[in-house]
Amino acid sequence: MPGSHRRRIVSLIAAAGGACLSVAAWAEPPAVRIPRVQAPLRLQDFLSGTPPSGLASVRDFKQREPGDGDPASRATTVYLAYDDKNFYAVFVCKEDPSVVRANLTRREAIMGDDVVGLILDSFRDRRHAYLFLTNPLGIQMDGISTEGQEDDYSFDTLWHSEGRLTSDGYVVWMSIPFKSLRFRDVPVQTWGIAVGRIIPTNNETSFWPYVTRRVAGFGQQLATLEGLERISPGRNLQFIPYGAASGARYLDEQGGQYATNREGRAGLDAKMVVRDALTVDMTANPDFSQVESDEPQVTINQRFEVFFPEKRPFFIENASMFATPENLFFSRRVADPQFGARLTGKVGRWGVAGLVMDDRARGTVLPVDDPLRNRRAFIGVTRIQRDIRQKSTIGFIATGLDFGGDSNEVLGADTRLQLSSNWILTGQAIATRTTRVDGRQLSGPGFNADLLYDSRAFAWEVSYLDRAPDFRAELGYIPRTDIRKADSGGRYRWFPKGKRVLSFGPSGGFSAIWDHRNQLQEWEGGAEFDIEFPSDTRFEVGVDPIYERYEGLDFHRSAFRAFGATSWLKWLSLEGFFKTGTAINYYPAAEMAPFLADSTQAWLGLTLRPSSRLRLDETYIYNRLQTRPGTPVPAGAAGADIFNLHLARTKANYQFTRALSLRAIIDYNAVLPDSSLVALTNDKRITADVLLTYLLNPGTALYVGYTDRYANLRLDPTSPPGLRPIGPPTTSVGRQIFVKLSYLLRY
Repeated sequence: MPGSHRRRIVSLIAAAGGACLSVAAWAEPPAVRIPRVQAPLRLQDFLSGTPPSGLASVRDFKQREPGDGDPASRATTVYLAYDDKNFYAVFVCKEDPSVVRANLTRREAIMGDDVVGLILDSFRDRRHAYLFLTNPLGIQMDGISTEGQEDDYSFDTLWHSEGRLTSDGYVVWMSIPFKSLRFRDVPVQTWGIAVGRIIPTNNETSFWPYVTRRVAGFGQQLATLEGLERISPGRNLQFIPYGAASGARYLDEQGGQYATNREGRAGLDAKMVVRDALTVDMTANPDFSQVESDEPQVTINQRFEVFFPEKRPFFIENASMFATPENLFFSRRVADPQFGARLTGKVGRWGVAGLVMDDRARGTVLPVDDPLRNRRAFIGVTRIQRDIRQKSTIGFIATGLDFGGDSNEVLGADTRLQLSSNWILTGQAIATRTTRVDGRQLSGPGFNADLLYDSRAFAWEVSYLDRAPDFRAELGYIPRTDIRKADSGGRYRWFPKGKRVLSFGPSGGFSAIWDHRNQLQEWEGGAEFDIEFPSDTRFEVGVDPIYERYEGLDFHRSAFRAFGATSWLKWLSLEGFFKTGTAINYYPAAEMAPFLADSTQAWLGLTLRPSSRLRLDETYIYNRLQTRPGTPVPAGAAGADIFNLHLARTKANYQFTRALSLRAIIDYNAVLPDSSLVALTNDKRITADVLLTYLLNPGTALYVGYTDRYANLRLDPTSPPGLRPIGPPTTSVGRQIFVKLSYLLRY
């Protein structure tokens, strides 16, 4: 469940709309000319209240939320300059020190704090921008904003920041090396720029220049940045060698025996910038194990594959360059490559991206006698985009996967057309072809279109999606094929002038799915009402009537849901979700048909900050399925629980310094089924995970980790395969310690 402050961080740079406003009524953004300085700017120069002379400065911030166009409630002045190697931005923010939210935390974990941000469109294409955000202590968060996509905060680059609390607010200093940016190879540069500030106590997001929700899109509202001359990233060669070692003891749950494993691994990531705008990334024997674990999710009784986001550095940088309306390249499909190369960047009005890679994982999971055992898969992805007009694009993508004669090829063409200041049309056409080892071939097209009207008070969207029965995109995330889906929905918001309620209003939608035999498979309606208060406080209630056809059976189900979140106190944030109604038992016990059941779902998240260095996060997920009266179930099971699911996570992070942190996680996962009703087994697991991190920058880091897992199993040589279930999770099934060191070399 996403946090309310994350939504406000996204709001700082996201491309959204506003109440209907004609293009003629929207003033063109201003321009700012920044000077070249001979000496680097320093934080200390701005703490006295008398900054150096001759700098460019902007201060007329306007709110985007809650009062679109109102003057910012607190004064902010931003000083801008550059020298031969760096771009500088210094934020001087006025505020009552007692209400400033500033925590010494790990990089990227600044949600909930006061935040300032610098947005740079270095190609001035009004479609892509770099995002540099910090809290008042200078803790960094960076990303990439792309029109029509969610902002990509997995992007990491090397830059510098410091922050200091003062008697009347705080000051933040940013230094962005030109080596960390991509831009045209021309002597005189013209960029786009915006600076912003988030004040969480009153849900305020403000910008210079004025960025309104009354116009759909963000990039075209950036100010023009002038004055940059004779700058270059230079050679910009980057190498990140790494070494990793691990030792593990684990229980083979198939054979019922303990085994040990010791492994050492080394590899290299390299980066080279060509003509200042194209980036070539190469990797040899990358370490694709995850340092951070996935967030807990419900994976049982799910009809379709559950999505887990990418966390591996080689894939997450510039991932938005490969994105299309359909997710045709989901990088978690690549598990264990030995070599890989990627090209990303921009040449004139063309954006280009390409990737080639092998994958050893597909061959290692096959049986020993399989002729493809230990064979590699070969993967290729190509993406091209062309800017057309001022705010629109067309693009093409091709993906290929070959594994021992098994192959899958996908070709797609897509477009995003900004029809006016509030109307956006996107669409994509896709062709796929799959060839199996035995010579069988499958081919099927796909198509989607989406029309969006987006404004501050009103938004409406209608879309259509078509995937043929033999549509296959094996490198993508496509959980369902053989569908024709029509979807429409909208929302309306009121923005009262009082200070107690910031906004409120209804939203709703309806969708229907048919297969290619014109058989109705599903329809779903939904209506909700939400209300927003200061301090990131929001409440929402909704109802969802649903029809679903599953395994030839018709099911009518419904749900009532409620959500609430608040960060009213500096040291406490709460989020909760509750849903009750009916759901399908998708995986009933043997010889039973799927059936409708009563469902209860709940989710609770809590964040405690006893001090600025310590953060405690508690997450609890509950899922319960029960039989209903009249359901044909085995004798004695009527009214019984089908299953209960409990997921609990306790996470603690202590930040010794900006670079050094200690994180501990305890996960509890319990699936308690009635095996006469559902095809699940009783499973209880506890995982303890401790990680010591020294993160000097995104490329230079030391990780020392320890993981211990326990399950409700007991070794029993009389019961093949040697294991039998017990009550509590007291048997160690996996224990690992690992060390990983990487170092950034930059030339």
